[in-house]
Amino acid sequence: MASLAAGNVIQLDLMAAALTLAGPLAVLQLFDELAKRDLLEKMLSRKLVHILAGLVFMLPWPLFSMSPYAKYMAAFAVAANGLRMIGLGLGLLKNDALVKAISREGDKRELLKGPLYYAISITVATVCFWRNSPVGAVAVANLCAGDGFADIVGRNYGTEKLPYNHSKSYIGSLAFFAAASLASMGCTLYFASFGYFEATWRTYLTTIAVSLCAAIVESLPLPIDDNLTVTFIAIAVGMLLLPY
Repeated sequence: MASLAAGNVIQLDLMAAALTLAGPLAVLQLFDELAKRDLLEKMLSRKLVHILAGLVFMLPWPLFSMSPYAKYMAAFAVAANGLRMIGLGLGLLKNDALVKAISREGDKRELLKGPLYYAISITVATVCFWRNSPVGAVAVANLCAGDGFADIVGRNYGTEKLPYNHSKSYIGSLAFFAAASLASMGCTLYFASFGYFEATWRTYLTTIAVSLCAAIVESLPLPIDDNLTVTFIAIAVGMLLLPY
């Protein structure tokens, strides 16, 4: 009976892991097709993938068992995608359609930067914090929703630039803060509703503070990619202020 139960747990985790892989791939495929059919501008398509892929990746987490290896099975999907970015960026793998869909200029070497850092950041957040702490989910929410909406809004409406960084705008930073705060509170509510941790009104206020810090860091003219700085400042502040 014990071996049968263990087998059922493994099957459950494999099914959940398949969903963590299929969800983001479906998001990428959907917006790639829309861009190909000229129903969506390519840059907007890329940013919508940036926003949704990581958030959709977290949705099946409650389906995993309580096994200690479950988080590694969940993280495998993102880690494998990171390895694919390395293979494509170095020319060891070939997928011209994917390179065009993910990169800005169609250069495969771009995949060794933003897309790879995106995968690394989400992998770290998953393995280190998993669903038992709001820290990881809030960090991913800031990376996806905050950084994504900052670019979309700032690129289209950001006429008033920040005095210390002329590549960023006031409205872009405001969009980051608003989107990251809402997504962070939503992710916290989602996992708290399954009983993984207790969320009080102070918890939600704290997620807003985390998003404010991440928005400030994202606005700075740093030589490090936003996919790394946003995620890891959110993790650092979250570890100070949130339960984990």
